[in-house]
Amino acid sequence: MPSDAEKRVENWNTKFNTGRVKETLDALRDDMLAHYQAAVAQLCAMETEVKQTLDKSGVHTILYVPYLDYGRQLYKLSRQKNISGESFAMAAQVLLEKWQSRGLDPAVLAAIRSEVFNVSAP
Repeated sequence: MPSDAEKRVENWNTKFNTGRVKETLDALRDDMLAHYQAAVAQLCAMETEVKQTLDKSGVHTILYVPYLDYGRQLYKLSRQKNISGESFAMAAQVLLEKWQSRGLDPAVLAAIRSEVFNVSAP
């Protein structure tokens, strides 16, 4: 009879059969790819809207990166299933203040929040 340690190693080896893992991932790949493509398309559309808002606000292109980072953080926040309404508005305000403290224009940040994400101040 195998020892407890040998049995555990045998169970681990069976559980982590790379062939089985590959088969599982291959079966899920098409759905995973479609989900990823949709998410990237939404992210790129959001970034385009942020850039358009920055253009309207007269922001120099050298400052686009931190504003895009702010937009990406708002996007990530907006994708969470358990936050919406006033809670989302308050969290967006915290992000605005965070990026304002980093030297970004609060009026431009508020424009991104309201025009791109359709969120008003709390």
